[in-house]
Amino acid sequence: MPKRKSSDVEKSPSSASKRKKSASSQDRVDKKKTTSAKKKPSSGKATSPSKSPSTSKKSTTSRKRSASSPKKSTSTKKSASKKRVSSKQDDASASSDEEQVSTSKQKKTYPKLVDPVTNKETVGAIKYTAKEPSRNKKGELVFTDCPELRPNMTPKEVLQAGSFGGTYFRPIYSSATGKQYKDEAYLELPKDWTEGLNIKKKVTSSKYDESVNTYKVKCGGSLEMWEESGWIHKQDPYGWFQWYCRFYRGRRSADDDRQVGRWLRCAGPTGRWKNNLIMKCYRAGARYDDPNISPVVRQTLQHWGYRLTEEDYQAKVKQLKRKKVV
Repeated sequence: MPKRKSSDVEKSPSSASKRKKSASSQDRVDKKKTTSAKKKPSSGKATSPSKSPSTSKKSTTSRKRSASSPKKSTSTKKSASKKRVSSKQDDASASSDEEQVSTSKQKKTYPKLVDPVTNKETVGAIKYTAKEPSRNKKGELVFTDCPELRPNMTPKEVLQAGSFGGTYFRPIYSSATGKQYKDEAYLELPKDWTEGLNIKKKVTSSKYDESVNTYKVKCGGSLEMWEESGWIHKQDPYGWFQWYCRFYRGRRSADDDRQVGRWLRCAGPTGRWKNNLIMKCYRAGARYDDPNISPVVRQTLQHWGYRLTEEDYQAKVKQLKRKKVV
């Protein structure tokens, strides 16, 4: 077999491709070295001749901007985070407000009859634990633990104005307790409540005297009627006004909700007698405080610690007009 010439070996495709590959790899290495050499900063302070002064200023400015940009992004993130937190807080407060509104819109139920389970007499001295109410700008009495009860006359004002024909704390027999009570129940009241009053005529009289009353009329049912209706609790054998005197001074009891409900149905925002008086005044074209318009209803409301005000009158008339009732 003839020997291959060296020239033939050099000319073979495989060796040629190998040489080309090695050459190209060598070129790549040279290029990398050149590139890395270009990237390395020179030890001298002179800038590259290829860059003009304006270009270097621009690059410096861009570097400053790029350096300051992370700070801006951080502050932006912080402000965005704060906004997210504040929005969450706003959402939370809004939902809380909605919950409060929905709760306030829920109608509370008030029992009409005495609960036989709690229908017991007071044993020992009466305990006054709550603070006496304050007055708001409308003149209403505000009980912090019972905001729905808003009379505008204190027990003292009711007595001093002339009420109950002078008979409220008269001697009685209570079928609720089965006991006889002398004309001494008023003695538990603060002395200034009855100061200046003729006690026997205006507080403990056994005979109803309509001349004692503010509007000089007789009104209200008898104690016996209230007892038969199941509305007299053993702890307050004289009735609602006795409960009011004690509640005003700070006593709290299991019968409070029922008694508050009675007031609301009489003199509250939708109270029967309050709105009855407003309608009569409006239809007669009279002032809200005209004593000639339904004096019996006015006297009744006074016994429940309420006197019609111009503000309440105007607000109700406006509401009725909006609903096209009047």
